Amino acid sequence: MFGWEFPPHIAGGLGTACEGIVKGLAHNGVQTIFVMPSASGDEDQSCTRIIDASDVAVRNVSSTVDEFLNKVKFINVDSNLVPYSDPDDYFDAIERMKKENRTETTVGFGQKFKFSGKYGANLLEEVSRYAQVGGTIAMAHESEFDVIHAHDWLTYLAGIAAKELTGKPLVVHVHATSFDRGTDDMVDSRVYAIERRGMEAADRVVTVSDLTRNIVINKYGINPSKVVTVHNAVDFSGRENLDVERGVKDKVVTFLGRITFQKGPEYFIEAAAKVIKRTRNVRFVMAGSGDMMNRAIRQVARLGIADRFHFTGFLRGKDVQKMFALSDVYIMPSVSEPFGISPLEAMRSNVPSIISHQSGAAEVLKYALKVDFWDVDALADDIYALVTYPALSDFASKQGFDEVNELKWNNATVKLKKVYESVLNK
Repeated sequence: MFGWEFPPHIAGGLGTACEGIVKGLAHNGVQTIFVMPSASGDEDQSCTRIIDASDVAVRNVSSTVDEFLNKVKFINVDSNLVPYSDPDDYFDAIERMKKENRTETTVGFGQKFKFSGKYGANLLEEVSRYAQVGGTIAMAHESEFDVIHAHDWLTYLAGIAAKELTGKPLVVHVHATSFDRGTDDMVDSRVYAIERRGMEAADRVVTVSDLTRNIVINKYGINPSKVVTVHNAVDFSGRENLDVERGVKDKVVTFLGRITFQKGPEYFIEAAAKVIKRTRNVRFVMAGSGDMMNRAIRQVARLGIADRFHFTGFLRGKDVQKMFALSDVYIMPSVSEPFGISPLEAMRSNVPSIISHQSGAAEVLKYALKVDFWDVDALADDIYALVTYPALSDFASKQGFDEVNELKWNNATVKLKKVYESVLNK
């Protein structure tokens, strides 16, 4: 299995999903070897064996995956492709690229690459290098695995290399696509090309929702017969419901996620302004960071709601759980969300949730309230109802808690195991 990150050091939801998947597979009798660009050494290996690609020298070169497994010269091209970056890191990276001259790196036999494992300005170069090292690792461990599983576009080339060099079947797992990260005219052609190449090379394509499955079929031209939906789940083991002391009596409505176009922060702010006009006993919190942070702050100021609206910055670990414990309503107004784990985590904390119809989670959550991301009036009405009518809030809280506790990785990975069996039988 090729991934890009693994808890406890994560920048987005991909690492959390990978951990849940390997644990669920272990429960269902599937052993995994998890390869990542840069391991820290403190990852939980009780359910999987982790290989750090930074410790592996390139030993084999194959002409079949031409531009990635031959002795290729990589050229850093100025790019603003920095996903999961906070605003300070983003602008620092751009300034560094402006100051630095073009650098070239030649891939050589027996060479080790020190991967950052981050989502930095040289991400495309690391993805390409990862393909070479991935092929080497696959050949070294060929007798130890039956199926290759690659998560998201960052690892697709490594998956292709492993398939070409070992002949083992390839499953690619689509957690998000270029069309989720921006509008059609904002798609990065280089990332799209890698995504499409990975999907075409795969024996099966697993998507996290039917919403994503339709994008894969319609935007990438992939045969529907090889695209399978396996909805995400949440691992609540080891979680405790925190008892926190609240400093305000007001109801708290929370947005928690990257402050980017995809997540719909401006719709949350517009709805907040409408609710505040109807009741003053409510506060809104935007927890997270992203390239729309400054724009969001200006929007709050322009609407005159800054005394009722709070920005926390990026939260991680216990602070996330603390934020849920302080919340009375959770909102995920995403413009396009392949799945969306956060409302499941909120509902597990007894927080009623409102999510957009344009999210994969809407396919499996019966007791979350749903609106179209652009329908700010409907979003405001639902928020007002949940903070005003205790009976509705209590019902959504209890039913939501029971519902998400049934969405376990052990159940989701039963379907994934069947996908493996289907490619092996093929």
